[in-house]
This record gives sequence, structure tokens and C-alpha cells, in this order.
Amino acid sequence: MDLEDLLTKDSIIAGLKAKSKKQAIQELAAKAAEVTGLSEREIFDTLLQRERLGSTGVGHGIAIPHGKLTRLDRLVGLFAKLEKPVDFDALDDEPVDLVFLLLAPEGAGADHLKALARIARQLRDAEVTKGIRGASDASEMFGYLIQPLASSNAA
Repeated sequence: MDLEDLLTKDSIIAGLKAKSKKQAIQELAAKAAEVTGLSEREIFDTLLQRERLGSTGVGHGIAIPHGKLTRLDRLVGLFAKLEKPVDFDALDDEPVDLVFLLLAPEGAGADHLKALARIARQLRDAEVTKGIRGASDASEMFGYLIQPLASSNAA
């Protein structure tokens, strides 16, 4: 699975303004509603329910909030670089500035897990995150997010 299958340049927010984890998720839910045509409230509630199970802040300033929606017909990704890092209750207690949102259909099962693994692999790459953090616009960020990783050719 390639991240190009989940993302478009239009689903990237280059300077998301948020003062908290909840506000960042709210802003991403609003953008996800535009992209999917689903209710912003439904997306937001689904993401908050998932966060209550445990933070999706995976460390190194990265969070991967995700959820499954019954009326969604495909995997959908959104990415945001926050203007200022926010506390996300991350595993390493570091504030988060890079957020990759993944939404999946209710029955996505293995595809959902494969997509999460692919996102994590891409964002674990130091060159990718350094490039994204230094990028000035969504198009440049998109390039880093979809670039093949030197460490593995497998998707």
C-alpha cells in the first residue's frame, strides 16, 4: 500500500492552528468531512472515542489518530503539520507537530492495519520527518510523504 492511495495534496494542511489535542482533532475532522462528505460530528466523535482507548501519539512529535466509519467506502488519509506542537499524551510525553489522520470503512480489517503500519513506517524515517518539518507548503510535504523509503521497497 502506498500513501498516494490515501492522500492527495488537497488533504494536507501545511500550518494547522490548534492549541490542544482536541482542537487539532476537531480541525482534522472538519477537513475530513469536506473530503469524505460525511458528518464532521460523526468523524470527530469516532476519533475521540479511539483516543479514549489510548493516545495515538506514537512519539517523536507524531500522532496517527484513526477510526472506522460505517458509511465510508474507502480508506482516507489526511495530514497536518501543526503551527505549534501540542500535548497529545504521546507515549514519550513529547508534544506533537505532525498528525496523520486515517479513516477506514467499518469492515476494512487488514487494510486498515496495513495502512497504519505503512504510515508509521514512513513517519519513523528521520529523513522524511526532517523534510516535512522543513517544508513550506502542502505540495512539498506530499512529496516527502509519498517518497519511497530507502530502507524498504515493500509497501
